Amino acid sequence: MSRQRASAFVPGHVTAFFSAHPAERPAAAGSRGAGVTLTDGVTVRVSAAGGAGEPDAPDESGSRTVNGEAGTIGAVEDVLAELGTADVDVAVETELPIGAGFGVSGAAALGAALAANDALDRGRSENDLVRIAHEAEVGRGTGLGDVVAQARGGVPLRLEPGAPAVGELDGIPATGRVEYVTFGELSTEEVLGGDTASLSAAGEEALDRLRGDPRLPTMMDAARAFAREADLLVPEVAEAIAAVEESTAEADGDSGGESGGHGAAMAMLGRTVFALGTGLSDAGYDPERCRIDAAGARLVER
Repeated sequence: MSRQRASAFVPGHVTAFFSAHPAERPAAAGSRGAGVTLTDGVTVRVSAAGGAGEPDAPDESGSRTVNGEAGTIGAVEDVLAELGTADVDVAVETELPIGAGFGVSGAAALGAALAANDALDRGRSENDLVRIAHEAEVGRGTGLGDVVAQARGGVPLRLEPGAPAVGELDGIPATGRVEYVTFGELSTEEVLGGDTASLSAAGEEALDRLRGDPRLPTMMDAARAFAREADLLVPEVAEAIAAVEESTAEADGDSGGESGGHGAAMAMLGRTVFALGTGLSDAGYDPERCRIDAAGARLVER
């Protein structure tokens, strides 16, 4: 029986590095790489009124809001259309900046899939819903690997591109604090729509390195190298990374080289720097703070 309303939470996701793998079939397209999911994320609330979601209901869209303002996200609309639930009301809420490398579009699409499926009793499995959201994100050109990573949670490694039953995931067992500072937007569509050959080569090298030593310090070091080699590093982020490295070096000197700092890296794709631990705070920044999300995308109480 239809519950008529449901809510889902999907963690934010910062990509440390990636390689792009387009394919004719959206379920097979995606990226390989690594990243971190965040307890700061996206909540999607879906509700139906009257005959909304029923087979004989009018084929019209319900209300759409993003952080309380009228608006929609393309990948969300594609998910709702695939589920036959375009006439529901959808509210997307997030504390994360949009377009800054946190996977908000993918999170909104996956959250809409989970919540609409539950609210209107569509009877889809988790993998099927992840596939639908992944295909919507790929189709819109707003991401390649966020959805599958957000569904898993933790520190996911995307070993093979694609949706469930096509792609392959692993992860680094880890918990801890994450800090981030955002300096503005960077267009995912523009980067992914251009020549990604050199970018992907750098991403493949980074992933090979991390697979040989799956630890957080290795991931962060590989991420910094990737940003430089892929020519994606923006000045503000480069300055912040350097400040964290300097602060960590000073701490290592005071502690005999045992401060435990992992440094900072650029979030792909956005003008955002992130650090594991207290690196940005120690370097004098006033970052947002959260933690690695252990659970991944899930339904939550309304």
